[in-house]
Amino acid sequence: MRSFLGRDILSLKEFDRHEYFRVFEVAAELEPYARDRRNGDLLKHKTLVTAFYQPSTRTRLATEAAMHRLGGHVTGFADAKMTRAGDFYQEGIQDTVKMLEYYGDVIAMRHYQQGAPHEAAMHASVPVINCGDGWGEHPTQVLTDLFTIHRMRGTLDGLTWVLIGDMRMRTMHSISYALSKFDAQVYVISPDEMFFLPEFAEEVTDMGLRWERKEHINQVIGEADVIYMEPVVQPDYTKAREEAREDKGRTPENYQVTKKLLFEHAKPNAIVLHSLPRQDELSTDVDNTRFQRYWVEAYNGVLTRMALLALILGAIE
Repeated sequence: MRSFLGRDILSLKEFDRHEYFRVFEVAAELEPYARDRRNGDLLKHKTLVTAFYQPSTRTRLATEAAMHRLGGHVTGFADAKMTRAGDFYQEGIQDTVKMLEYYGDVIAMRHYQQGAPHEAAMHASVPVINCGDGWGEHPTQVLTDLFTIHRMRGTLDGLTWVLIGDMRMRTMHSISYALSKFDAQVYVISPDEMFFLPEFAEEVTDMGLRWERKEHINQVIGEADVIYMEPVVQPDYTKAREEAREDKGRTPENYQVTKKLLFEHAKPNAIVLHSLPRQDELSTDVDNTRFQRYWVEAYNGVLTRMALLALILGAIE
């Protein structure tokens, strides 16, 4: 297994299955910091730089919280409009990153441009963590997803997944790469205009992902061990920010998950994951059911990011 020391976390495409379990192992080892709501000193001499060119609630705050829990420091920006990258100058990634690398020991970047964190990593002398790049990938979210399932089920093999929503989403790309490393049956439910690009579908198939397309959640709800959701009512992820419109639309019934649907047709131990935020595709009446695990992920997201930071920065080998 490759060392994580000094490593960029840009994609799950090349992640080995053993590396997932190493992250999970370290996350469990570091859990007392989060569980007991206390900060340690494991990374007391290290600084995280957050460069968020797109809005974020969970990813940015979980990453920053992880650094604080390990005793590290945090600096950065959460609104590119307040930087030279977002004003008249429109400073490019190379110039920005060549500055940021001197302000900390690791850079966590979210960007509306697919591939931006990869470009940043080419120019930075410190590790870069991809916290979501346009329609590209979202590796830290999917590591949290898989850690959550592994904790609940004790395995990532032999499970049936239903991916439902916009398959162009970065989470859907990362989860597809990840599941290709495990014994998983995957059903995909998505509108035609939001389906996998042909070249991506071919790529993940060649990587070993076993998937089949379905039209309606009712066709596969009874087989699902994990229901993995994203909205079909989406903003344009190639933009830094998009305001809500009154005519933004409603989710068709075949892409919706409700409490009634789950209790009438799902396995008793089925798990619903959603990276959030949601629209009307996931009804709020699911929130207090046994199926819900998206609130649990708020906690698990801190654990997985603590693990990545500790491994990347050499506090744990």
